[in-house]
Amino acid sequence: MMHHKELELNGQRIAYYESGGKGQPVLFVHGNSMSGLCFLKQLESPLGERYRLVALDLPGHGESGPAPDSKSSYTLPGYAVVVAEFAKRLGIDDAALVGWSLGGHVLLEASGKLPDSSGLMIFGTPPAGKPMAADTFIPNPLFPLMFKSDLSDEEVVAVTTGFFKPGTQIPSFFYEDMRRTNGRARETLGLSVGEGKYTDEVTIVANLKKPLAIVHGENDTLVNLTYLKDLCIPNLWQSEIQIVPDAGHTPQWEQPERFNRLLMKFITDCNP
Repeated sequence: MMHHKELELNGQRIAYYESGGKGQPVLFVHGNSMSGLCFLKQLESPLGERYRLVALDLPGHGESGPAPDSKSSYTLPGYAVVVAEFAKRLGIDDAALVGWSLGGHVLLEASGKLPDSSGLMIFGTPPAGKPMAADTFIPNPLFPLMFKSDLSDEEVVAVTTGFFKPGTQIPSFFYEDMRRTNGRARETLGLSVGEGKYTDEVTIVANLKKPLAIVHGENDTLVNLTYLKDLCIPNLWQSEIQIVPDAGHTPQWEQPERFNRLLMKFITDCNP
């Protein structure tokens, strides 16, 4: 059974979801303008019964409160500090780390702050260099909306729908998460990344000492697979990008059984 909980972290209210499992901890971090609910099909699966799965809501997202200092908090370094302190507070700093889209970038930024974590899985997350290469992402008219403070209802629907393969049934909470996200979180993140306020992720993955799994939805219209395949990642799990067929930018939701099998194998390999 999944539980919804909250804690105070340095004056910031952080909400999170936790499964009933007692095994190896796994910490999930969601994408831009989403929440921990995007991992519902992991939290309420046999994985959640076996392992201690924890999915937090980043500041300004989901049920978490707005950041006390939006300018510094709604950035990759700001989110990374929160995630690392959250993991240490819960005693799960040895967790396997799983990040979707923005969450993967946050976890790459936080990787040096969580040296005891057992491994890192990212998806919908192309590690970005500095300056960011033009082919990191696939050109998509939705990108400007992802960093726009105020979204119309039509824009909310367009961005949210763009995360999924066409024809996917999308639960209403995905749209609600987009609507309730603090607009400053999107705007500040976009500005900070544009100003280069993040650690070179190409360098991070090239020097990462723990296993790094990269998962990619076959029909993802945002992330450039060719770019991913050209990266130098000495500790790439199973020595290749893991492709999830019949999935867009959200393989954990669109193909949960395939995704969960991959995740279970990854957790097992990281904790033999």
